[in-house]
Amino acid sequence: MSVPSKPVRAAGCVLWRRSPADGALEIALIHRPKYGDWSHPKGKLKRGEDWLPGALREVTEETGMHCRPGTELPTVRYVANGRPKEVRYWAAEATGGTFDPNIEVDRLLWLPPAQARRILTQERDRELVDALLEAVQEVGRQ
Repeated sequence: MSVPSKPVRAAGCVLWRRSPADGALEIALIHRPKYGDWSHPKGKLKRGEDWLPGALREVTEETGMHCRPGTELPTVRYVANGRPKEVRYWAAEATGGTFDPNIEVDRLLWLPPAQARRILTQERDRELVDALLEAVQEVGRQ
């Protein structure tokens, strides 16, 4: 009988900002050439690293953006390369920074939510757009 392997721990953010043009909400999506996909910035935690610091580190490494974390969003669980993976996400508002393409992430797009939903490769990432919109609305009501 095989022992189930511990999930790979990863964390990331659904990064958002207000458009400089009209103040509408925009979501950052990254393109990873290794996988040919569009996703939210995320990555594996380092040994001993806590979830939120890991999520913020990954956002900075992959997008060059600094951000203010907000509400924790739903945790996503799936199997990757035959191993269970658990990814915790936070809503995070971009506060500045500059994107520089690199070997891991070659493109960053800021898109309205409906367009972001269409471009995201994985269905599980589309559901995070809805969770972000709900979280941002809740903050606006307080």
